[in-house]
Amino acid sequence: MVSDFVTKRLIVDKLALHDSIPVVPYLNIVYVENKGAAFGMFASLGNGFFITISFIAIATILLYMSKIPKGLELFSISLIFGGAVGNLIDRIMLGKVIDFIDVYVGTWHWPAFNVADSALTVGVTLFIISTFMQARKDSTS
Repeated sequence: MVSDFVTKRLIVDKLALHDSIPVVPYLNIVYVENKGAAFGMFASLGNGFFITISFIAIATILLYMSKIPKGLELFSISLIFGGAVGNLIDRIMLGKVIDFIDVYVGTWHWPAFNVADSALTVGVTLFIISTFMQARKDSTS
């Protein structure tokens, strides 16, 4: 969460909205404001909707964590929790989420994202992997 907060503040302080800095081929640092969900989808639902969904997701994660997950499952849930809180902070403080990582190939650009989004994506992926690993382990026991 700290790295998400710090990187977003650096972007806001150092770049103008929609500025882009090439870093290496396939990667730019940009300043984009996202009022919607992933990739700006559903922005018309409003910030209050996304704040509510974030609080529900965080409460669900905390309830799930009370069952004392461990290992990869705990790590994945922690990434999901941190990512959700990181973007929630932006929504509460700014009414939008700051995105700044622009990955591209040729003229095709993946929608800009941030450290919290990365944590969420990696966390969900690892959670799915840990779930399949546990199911496989349970079926062989």
